[in-house]
Amino acid sequence: MQHRIPLKAVQAFEAAARHASFALAAEELLVTPSAISHQVKLLEDIVGLRLFHRVHRAVVLTDAGRRYAEEITAAFARIDTATRNIGRTEKSDILTVHSTPSFATQWLMPRLARFSSLNPDIDVRLNASTQPVDLTTEAVDVDIRYGTRLQPAGTLVLPFPTESIVPLCAPALADGPHPIRTPDDLRHHTLIHSEVCLVGWRDWWRQNRKVRLEITRGPRFDRSFMAISAAVDGLGVCLESLLLVQRELETGRLVAPFGLEGLKVQGYTFNLLKSRADLPKIRSFQNWLFTELETLRLGRDPAVRAAFPAPSAPP
Repeated sequence: MQHRIPLKAVQAFEAAARHASFALAAEELLVTPSAISHQVKLLEDIVGLRLFHRVHRAVVLTDAGRRYAEEITAAFARIDTATRNIGRTEKSDILTVHSTPSFATQWLMPRLARFSSLNPDIDVRLNASTQPVDLTTEAVDVDIRYGTRLQPAGTLVLPFPTESIVPLCAPALADGPHPIRTPDDLRHHTLIHSEVCLVGWRDWWRQNRKVRLEITRGPRFDRSFMAISAAVDGLGVCLESLLLVQRELETGRLVAPFGLEGLKVQGYTFNLLKSRADLPKIRSFQNWLFTELETLRLGRDPAVRAAFPAPSAPP
């Protein structure tokens, strides 16, 4: 038997079996009855079995033909269903993105609607965890990582723009009984520690040595989004990246009492396999993400403008 059965022959057989007639099958497929007969004979020669009894002008399936027809009819029905459903329920591509929890929660999720509106044929599957993934063995297209980790050969690592790490707190704390106007005012407030951040209060204190601070005290969190949430709730002052707090600045839930200039760090990277870098779904997501980051870096993000409006022109 040949390895590949001609689809025309199978199609002709299925129609003839369903109609019990070469003539009706020919009418459905817009060919002549002799063409149907020829295709069925070709299929019989390939499988080495008679599939129809020719009884006068009628055709009747043999037992082998009946079993074969049941399988073929079911297969064509599945093809028909899949074809009708794919345009109705499926997108062209599914992009699987793995990210650290804080970046996914604080930055990526609030912006995914923008990406989807620009790329309606791509669905995003977002997985968030602190565990690194191996792009060579796992079904992940893009891995957004924080900090430095050795990557397998063949991985393309694209660094994010540098981030500014600044003190942040709730407005009620900044303007409360102990207002925060200068770094020295922090001695009246609880310091919130984000243990995964590449920059901590000790690093900030080294640049502000005249400030009297008890930097060893205060609540500690192993996720940046939890430290940010604690600051929003008025628990104290956190030291976090402006990259992660745009929503909080925009809504006024957090303020940066000393402004937007702070310690610089290059923390996040965009990781993908070089062999998959030109896939349209990955290229579209990469271009969109870095455009968003560049907009934020240049201060054109609405959150930055809302939290820190430009000063009025001098009279």
